[in-house]
Amino acid sequence: MTTTLAQMAVEVLTTADGRAKTALSHAHAARWRASREPGATPIPVGRACPPPRPARPERPELLNPRDVPRRRPGSPQGQLAILHAVAHIELNAVDLHWDLIARFGDIAMPAGYYDDWVKAADEESRHFNLMCDCLEAMGSHYGALPAHAGMWRAAEDTAQDIMGRLAVVPMVLEARGLDVTPGMIEIFSRAGLDDAVAALNVIYAEEVGHVAYGSKWFHYLCGRNEQDPKPLFHELVQRYFHGPLKPPFNEEKRAEAGLPPDFYWPLAGK
Repeated sequence: MTTTLAQMAVEVLTTADGRAKTALSHAHAARWRASREPGATPIPVGRACPPPRPARPERPELLNPRDVPRRRPGSPQGQLAILHAVAHIELNAVDLHWDLIARFGDIAMPAGYYDDWVKAADEESRHFNLMCDCLEAMGSHYGALPAHAGMWRAAEDTAQDIMGRLAVVPMVLEARGLDVTPGMIEIFSRAGLDDAVAALNVIYAEEVGHVAYGSKWFHYLCGRNEQDPKPLFHELVQRYFHGPLKPPFNEEKRAEAGLPPDFYWPLAGK
């Protein structure tokens, strides 16, 4: 049995099948939570060597972003494509959060940092399974359609920079989810797909917390390193994120997650 949190993270990262990966993620998150209870035997964070890229199933076929077929939300096939794309995003998010634990073990962080990212990974695992359940209820499955090959690019670009990782993954990519999920909920609500609406509402509520974790630990490290968060955030996003941020922004939910407008509006495209 794995003995450290970092080893648990690598186990998740090196498991290819999506359902198996998320089952292991749930199990390790439960073990970590139990170890944090009063009187329990603590699990050390430890050190590990995560893979450059996580293990992935043979399907879906991964395509260059420009080659992924456009989704037409008014049709059943378009709705399946949206759910498949969200499932793909959520599976990548499981790995991104475990990677945040395994990759930066040389940086001393409070126990709360690990509590937050274990919780986020656990929730992303549930999100992936909710999307898979919706796909299967509609006669499809994860892997039936091609998917975006660039999802891990932000992780590779920031593999040596925890501040860049926090800035780009939770504070840009996951914040984008807060902007677009209400529109998806409206699409499935109009289509009468109540299970998809319920699943997306769970994702929408919990993603606010994941963005907030990014903002919290980004600001924590800025304070510890005596750095000004806003200009550093702008510098890191311009260095690691390819292209401008896309409005419209969900300013209410972004504020709830600790992202004020003067962080993201100066980076927006016209």
